[in-house]
Amino acid sequence: MMQARSKACFKRYGRDDVPPPSHLRSARMYFEHEKMTMTATVIDGKAFAAKVRAEVAKGVAKLKEEQGITPGLAVVLVGEDPASQVYVRSKGKMTVEVGMNSIEHKLDVDTSEADLLALIAQLNSDPEIHGILVQLPLPDHLDSDLVINSIDPAKDVDGFHISNVGLLGTGQKSMVPCTPLGSLMMLRDHHGSLSGMNAVVIGRSNIVGKPMAQLLLGDSCTVTIAHSRTKDLPDVVRQADIVVAAVGRPQMVQGDWIKPGATVIDVGINRIEKPEGGTRLVGDADYDSCAAVAGAITPVPGGVGPMTIACLLANTLTACCRANGLSEPEGLTA
Repeated sequence: MMQARSKACFKRYGRDDVPPPSHLRSARMYFEHEKMTMTATVIDGKAFAAKVRAEVAKGVAKLKEEQGITPGLAVVLVGEDPASQVYVRSKGKMTVEVGMNSIEHKLDVDTSEADLLALIAQLNSDPEIHGILVQLPLPDHLDSDLVINSIDPAKDVDGFHISNVGLLGTGQKSMVPCTPLGSLMMLRDHHGSLSGMNAVVIGRSNIVGKPMAQLLLGDSCTVTIAHSRTKDLPDVVRQADIVVAAVGRPQMVQGDWIKPGATVIDVGINRIEKPEGGTRLVGDADYDSCAAVAGAITPVPGGVGPMTIACLLANTLTACCRANGLSEPEGLTA
């Protein structure tokens, strides 16, 4: 009886309808009963990032051949944080693979703020450096905001400089943060036009949540920014055609929060313990329950994560083109 009733409840609603919570719970029971998990289209971030890097490589080759210009990306690492070291190595490897110049500056953990700012000033004035990235987090004695805002906004390929934040917020040309840019690229690729879609961004950070909302507004979505203290958060999320989970809480977003057929972009990367021992990576959405209801979803790992470095390279190519008064690469900017 439960099976027949739940199935009927779920089938009563179309892709663009929003069932009441009681029916969503029934639908979830049906999915669990039938073991109908992972029915959503999986948006493969690894494959998409590879396509983006291939397009960047084409753009770099064209610059070299037609203009004699090679884009250069400088990465500054202060200290010996293991995760940062791995990330910087990965960035350097991929930078070289697409044909760019990769310059790494590794500084001691006790480097003074004055010395770090002097290095950034040197990179700002170097015509062969088109992108500058200071790996975060910085040691406690360094002012991250001061350091980031000392980067030339035109070379700020992370998109964190206050000038780029303001330009993005007013809909003007800017350097766009890499993770939101990658998320937008995947949404455009999956949906085509995003115009008129309802989007809920869960998270209000300056790195992901706020710029993601601005980008979706720029694509004519109706955008709600929610967060962990939003009242009736599940009900808010159920209205969304697009859900961007960027709140930093493991598996917070459940399948019965999701409107059937919605697209879930899971930005979260959280390490949790496995019952049998060890750890595993999960997102901010509970993957199995969300995939049973959503129309499309990004996995963790292998979803948004690979797009971050790909978009860093895309931003460096864009910065190089702008610095030389050349047309920007198509499909690699917001």
